[in-house]
Amino acid sequence: MSQEHPFAPFVRILGKGKQGSRSLTQEEAREAMQMILAKQVEPEQLGAFLMLLRVKEESPEELAGFVEAVRQQCDAPADLPVDLDWSTYAGKKRQLPWFILSALALAGSGVRVFMHGAKGHTPDRFYTEDCLKQFGIGACSDWQGVATELDNTHFAFMSIDTLSPEMARIINLRPVLGLRSPVHTLCRLINPLLAPHAVDGVFHPAYAPMHQKTAQLLGTANGLTIKGDGGEAEIKPDSECELQWTRGDQYSAEQWPRYFPRRLVKQDLNTADLLSLWRGEIEHEYGTGAVISTLAVVLKLLNRADNSVDCFALAEQIWLGRDKQKY
Repeated sequence: MSQEHPFAPFVRILGKGKQGSRSLTQEEAREAMQMILAKQVEPEQLGAFLMLLRVKEESPEELAGFVEAVRQQCDAPADLPVDLDWSTYAGKKRQLPWFILSALALAGSGVRVFMHGAKGHTPDRFYTEDCLKQFGIGACSDWQGVATELDNTHFAFMSIDTLSPEMARIINLRPVLGLRSPVHTLCRLINPLLAPHAVDGVFHPAYAPMHQKTAQLLGTANGLTIKGDGGEAEIKPDSECELQWTRGDQYSAEQWPRYFPRRLVKQDLNTADLLSLWRGEIEHEYGTGAVISTLAVVLKLLNRADNSVDCFALAEQIWLGRDKQKY
């Protein structure tokens, strides 16, 4: 009989039937992910592992262990200051990614924003990396590039392809597996520079508490998960929005008020409208509302204002004061 593969015990823990299976501990999850990242796992094992987690639903302890392993591999500098970690992995379909303008306006006000994300794993979606190109913003190829962009413009973007190539490969297995895997969740929570504030989005509201409980285990001081449009961290301005917060060891949930009292008619999607709206060349009611609403809730995350009224007022001030000729 051949010797058992070192990764086999992790598959067995998850798949040993209704009575015998259990979740991984944080330490076990970290060790399992370290093996995956080191490509010490057979393809059959990886597929079984990911889908067993998918059926069971990953626990905060498992996600925290996975993130710790990915962070270690990322080798991000410990002394690179950043105010806000903003993850963007879903891509937009029904609306444009207006939150990009919120992040750029925030950066223009002096907040150091590090954004990371993926693209291409789901067809017919608008991904952040592609849309940033029309603003002349490219994905950073290394941490020195991130540092330079943060110092020069207070905004930097890095693709998961650079941040963690193996995570990028696994994300792109979705068409093969037919389902999303836990990698889609853990990438949102990497926060490689350990920013004191982190925002991410989900499509399914049941995942939001899991995100914030994981953030607590990882020591994120201020975390926010938005049940946002298309699964991105973007507020729908014409409907209430579910938010999940962590402040240290305190967890809370709330409904964020709508910016418009009525539902808006959907408009045609043209990514050129992102830059045009920034420059003030067009009027776009939904886009402007999404930008201001998203900016407002992130300002609350950053502790710049306490209540929604003050957050909206400050967001409008920052948006109106943006440098329209910057891009």
